[in-house]
Amino acid sequence: MYWIQGSAKICSGNKNSGPGGEVDLPEWDLRDLYESPSDERFLSDMKRAGDDALAFSSRYEGKLRELAETAPSTLAYSVKEFEALNDSLGRLMVYADLLYESNTNKPECVKFRADVQEKVTTISSSLLFFSLELNGIDNSILDAAAQHEGLSYYKPWLDDLRKDRPYQLDAHLERLFHEKSVTSSVAWNRLFDETISSLRFDVGGETLSLEPVLNKLLSEEEEKRQAAAEALAETFNKNLPLFVCITNTLSKDKEISDKWRGFKDVASSRHLANRVEKPVIDALEQAVVEAYPRLSHRYYRLKAKWLGKDKLAHWDRNAPLPEQSLKVVSWAEARGIVLDAYHAFSPEMSEIASRFFERNWIDAPIRDGKSPGAFAHPAVPSVHPYVLVNYQGKLRDVMTLAHEIGHGVHQVLASSRGALMAPTSLTLAETASVFGEMLTFKSLLAKASDDKERRGLMVPKVEAMLNTVVRQIAFYRFERRVHISRADGELTAEKIAGIWNETQGESLGPFVTIDRSFETFWCGVPHFIHAPFYVYAYAFGDCLVNSLFAIYETGGEGFRDHYLDLLRAGGSKCYTELLEPFGLESSPDDPAFWTMGLSVIERMIDDLES
Repeated sequence: MYWIQGSAKICSGNKNSGPGGEVDLPEWDLRDLYESPSDERFLSDMKRAGDDALAFSSRYEGKLRELAETAPSTLAYSVKEFEALNDSLGRLMVYADLLYESNTNKPECVKFRADVQEKVTTISSSLLFFSLELNGIDNSILDAAAQHEGLSYYKPWLDDLRKDRPYQLDAHLERLFHEKSVTSSVAWNRLFDETISSLRFDVGGETLSLEPVLNKLLSEEEEKRQAAAEALAETFNKNLPLFVCITNTLSKDKEISDKWRGFKDVASSRHLANRVEKPVIDALEQAVVEAYPRLSHRYYRLKAKWLGKDKLAHWDRNAPLPEQSLKVVSWAEARGIVLDAYHAFSPEMSEIASRFFERNWIDAPIRDGKSPGAFAHPAVPSVHPYVLVNYQGKLRDVMTLAHEIGHGVHQVLASSRGALMAPTSLTLAETASVFGEMLTFKSLLAKASDDKERRGLMVPKVEAMLNTVVRQIAFYRFERRVHISRADGELTAEKIAGIWNETQGESLGPFVTIDRSFETFWCGVPHFIHAPFYVYAYAFGDCLVNSLFAIYETGGEGFRDHYLDLLRAGGSKCYTELLEPFGLESSPDDPAFWTMGLSVIERMIDDLES
């Protein structure tokens, strides 16, 4: 995601070895943002954003109520100005973020991102008044103003803004929280990121970064899987005091913020950000936990039998079966698989997806200092999204690519809504990515030549679904217990390990053995640090997609149009409005709603068992 000393393309000129010796995996070209950190355009945009933000606050601060009553056209113009400022500041921060994510080991990238973060935080402090004042206007006055032609477009955003109203503080406190974030949560997130990227693991005499070690957990050789798991445990243990400190500090920081804002539950702020009600997530959690025996417990019993074991070691959970194809999938093949699957559903989605490959919107190689994992960064509507993967040629990597491209397509389609309404909640964002995965899996399954090949595809898919649903709900339960326990005082490494082993053991069941080499694996989950309680969004998206896909496969009338409308809506509608055209039975606050999606996984396990 970033530059090397003025180069427009990361590591420009270097050959990056991919799976099977493949070279020249795609790398980001960030020139659609800026040429380099010293680009005159970047420097002038930063100055202009600062000047515009001060002028904006001078023009409008303290005057929004009066404008709503007497000059709604001027209020509408102020919202458009606010939106443009958000886009401008976002563009600056995105560039700094993307540079940093692919070069966390380069001091110049680290400094550049930190400096930009501080400047953007300072500039955006001048804009905090805007949403606070809007939320201070009486509903009747603002609703009447929103009928004005220029402001009516933004009514969904204004209505959404109102949901934050009960938890907002006065302007001075909001500014303090905002400006102090640079030295509190943002700083601890940075420490975590730089620590994870710098960790090295000794696997059989080979020194590796995190991504290649995780890849060895998918090896067909048990000795390599065990060696990888033990290497993870050894290195995490060496750094355990730091991870414990980061977890305790961020949990306490969140507790303080929640108390001041009046959130009653440890996950309430996440539910609010996701625009989803607590009873809905409670119903999802209940449905998944009740399904543990029918899903993960049963599947791991089957897998132990397939591997000739009484129980699986925890490093065997995702081990390939003997008949699974271990063929390395080249980047060109992966691209074809994903684009073909998308095209069969919607040529428009395939065309958008192809832009990511053709225009260097993807960063694929593994490099020292590059962030592990994968993500799609929405950037800002005036540019386009960027995707990061660490591609190693496994089928899992192909599915990850399909997942992140799903995010990217969603972000492109929603961009026409503008900077205020293009962003969508995490729950619906994961719907698009999981749907892209399912399209790709179904496409591959349809081409399978026999039952052996079908099972070879179904096994990793079932495991991926268990990881997306069961494992993520187990993660959510782990986080809840950590944050609740932290309210009673500092948590020791032993306490966190105990919560981890208990919550994960419940989900894995009696046919998976977990030992001391497993108890520190929580250290490597970035979601716990970057976005507490994010993880349930994966389960939400997977269960929802399973239900939607059933409608699609049974020839649901107008499904494609409804689905594309959902993506184009961005954050302009709530999830209940977006799901209404699909005719789903029952309500999301009923566990039965989620059981429909879980039954898809259950039927796949039935097929494997038979």
